[in-house]
Amino acid sequence: MVVAGIVTVICHRLKQPVVLGYILAGFIIGPHMPPFPLIQNEENIQTLAELGIIFLMFSLGLEFNLRKLKQVGAAALIAALLEIVLMVWVGYEIGLLFGWGSMDSLFLGAILSISSTTIIIKALSELGKTKEKFAQLVFGILIIEDILAIVMIALLSSIAMTGSLNIGEVATTVGKLSIFLTASLVVGLIAVPRLIAFVAGFKNNEVLLITVLGLCFGFSLLAVKLGYSVALGAFVIGAIIAEARHIGKIELLMEPIRDLFSAIFFVAIGLLIDPKILADNAWPVAVITVAVVMGKVLTCTFGTFVAGNDTRTSLRVGMSLAQIGEFSFIIATLGLTLKVTSAFLYPIAVAVSAITTLLTPYLIRSSDQLVARFDRAASSSVLEAMGLYTQWIGHLGQRHRSLSGRLIRKWILQMAINTTLMAGIFVAAAFIGRRPPQWLPKLPVGEAGLKGLLWLAAVVCSLPLFIATFRKLQALGMLISETRGGSHGSRGRLVVSHGITITGTAILGLLTMVLSSALLPPWEVLIVLLGVALLVSVLLRRFFIRIYSKAQIALKQTLDESPPSPTDEALKSALVSSILHQSDLETVLVASDAVPAGKMIREMQLRSVSGASIVAIQRGKVSILNPGPDEEMLAHDQLLLLGTRPQLDRAKELLTRKAA
Repeated sequence: MVVAGIVTVICHRLKQPVVLGYILAGFIIGPHMPPFPLIQNEENIQTLAELGIIFLMFSLGLEFNLRKLKQVGAAALIAALLEIVLMVWVGYEIGLLFGWGSMDSLFLGAILSISSTTIIIKALSELGKTKEKFAQLVFGILIIEDILAIVMIALLSSIAMTGSLNIGEVATTVGKLSIFLTASLVVGLIAVPRLIAFVAGFKNNEVLLITVLGLCFGFSLLAVKLGYSVALGAFVIGAIIAEARHIGKIELLMEPIRDLFSAIFFVAIGLLIDPKILADNAWPVAVITVAVVMGKVLTCTFGTFVAGNDTRTSLRVGMSLAQIGEFSFIIATLGLTLKVTSAFLYPIAVAVSAITTLLTPYLIRSSDQLVARFDRAASSSVLEAMGLYTQWIGHLGQRHRSLSGRLIRKWILQMAINTTLMAGIFVAAAFIGRRPPQWLPKLPVGEAGLKGLLWLAAVVCSLPLFIATFRKLQALGMLISETRGGSHGSRGRLVVSHGITITGTAILGLLTMVLSSALLPPWEVLIVLLGVALLVSVLLRRFFIRIYSKAQIALKQTLDESPPSPTDEALKSALVSSILHQSDLETVLVASDAVPAGKMIREMQLRSVSGASIVAIQRGKVSILNPGPDEEMLAHDQLLLLGTRPQLDRAKELLTRKAA
């Protein structure tokens, strides 16, 4: 931190990015800098750097809430998919050009396809561009990239171990990831904002900060235990906390912690720079660096434009995403671990990441100049055609939709979420059945009995979702029969209505049996447990409906409630600090024989005579905030005064004067 502080001060004086100073500091103290390294144990630094990733991704989640993701979701998905597909192809072709094997080339393509979330967040924050439209689109692309990177790692693992693509394994990975994200968001949005509001009610910043940090690290740990990255876990919980009413205060509290550990993260990147490896692989590093910058600028710009954004926004997005980072290291490490890639691939990835990291702030800064040059160079007909395309895509997204169509889509989405949550409950029960926690008491019924009890518990927990889905199927069947089956008469409408309900319920039941296959007890036990579940559903049906309705209302309230702007919160805090810095507070006890005793505030004319104001009165256990001019001052009242020191001295003299 000493070296980082010195180097970043120099960078700031030279008007260079602070990130550059952090990376140079890491290079200076690293193991490859003669005459001797200042850092002896790199593992400790890497551990601290992982904390930096957590705080950076958590801060991204706080800034990029779910409303913003919904606004840019379709465009970000299209841009991210096009970028990844094209960059995998570019990397694969470059690997073959150098004469590398097919597996090295494939892993190189995967390494080049994922941009660095942490580096881009830091660069945009430093340049003050995080609130701009293109930055929100960049964040959306990065989030989708990180999710797709998890799927890509599963694909590469399957190809590396079997030599072919196992579609079933990939489908399982995607399904589990979807369950994890859906369950986390739904449960988190119902519970976490209310927990934050409860803790914030204590009016203690330390308690609020520790609670938020506990949620951040706890959820990141959960993500790791389930086989996902800490970065994904930190982002998801950040996005959930972003829906809390006190998000502005949380961001202010988190800012210094984030800055400290993000500095260590970039110093750790500098530690990885080895001049010898750069010299030995100078030509591949140079070619791949150019391919990353040019390829990502072109593919991301193209993908963003195809998704319906104007040329200026598209070019700025492309210039912001031209680097590789943490997921590239993970993919390179995977190749080494599986022993399917050559040893030179990882250091090349590190070198390219370091160089593109240094270039990132300059590329973002120069994006406006490139946009201006493109506008001058392109012909008016080309610009007009591109503008018409953008308008056409925009109109497609705003097309009129009927009320029945909106209801059908809404109910289908709700049923899909319910089904995903049910799947999550059964997956969790199966996980406990395979790895019983130590705190779970030993049951006399044995392993089969434990699985049977877990299956029954999963079924009972799923009943509110099952009943709600059944009711949605009934409503969907009635709506479709009335709006789509009107020409078939009443009998036809009845067939359509009941057909949708029965078919949907059968599919739901079959899916439940498939999900619970790992927990199913013997048939004779299963029949008894089914009877118990059916009895519970009949007796507690209204209770389950009420529970589901309350959860649905709580979720809707969280999403509909607009949290205060962090900028407004920071401005308010700065204004209060400024006022209190220029003024002071003083308490005065009203004596029984003093002039104010028994008089109204207006009679004392305190503000006009002294300039100070009475902002509160403490009367026994009663507090009167901002008392009006007709409020009477009684003996033994404690008056809280606000003003400058001379004003307070004058007011104190008036209020303590003895009555004649």
